[in-house]
Amino acid sequence: MAEPSDPTEAIRALQKDLGAIEPELRKKLRPALKAAAEPIVADAKQRASWSARIPRAITLSIRFAKRDPGVSMRVRRAIAPHGRPLEGIRGNATFRHPVHGHRDRWVNQDTKPYLAPAAEAGMDGALAATVAAVDETAREHGFR
Repeated sequence: MAEPSDPTEAIRALQKDLGAIEPELRKKLRPALKAAAEPIVADAKQRASWSARIPRAITLSIRFAKRDPGVSMRVRRAIAPHGRPLEGIRGNATFRHPVHGHRDRWVNQDTKPYLAPAAEAGMDGALAATVAAVDETAREHGFR
């Protein structure tokens, strides 16, 4: 299998070769993908250690859906509703919020990105581990 440029493309290439990924194949591939992404999740949690709630709210999601396969991190809003604005998810360097809920007093606050820097720092290792896992799983199921 040729080396794709990102993990999502590696999973898409495997799906294209296999058609729908069989449940048995998913069982073998999911732990390998999780192991490849865990260092990035740990780094993101470390980068958000200034918050009491954000590290607990960071989760890992592995999907094999045809439309959107891949591994992603997310911050559960129920645990850390402030996670998205602090990440700067909209690309802004600051965000506005009311002071202690008083709608008559608003302040600008700087973002403190933690997910994107962790993903960028760990992308090469995750890509190599993902491609290796996909190749190994494909070989186990008769592909060369």
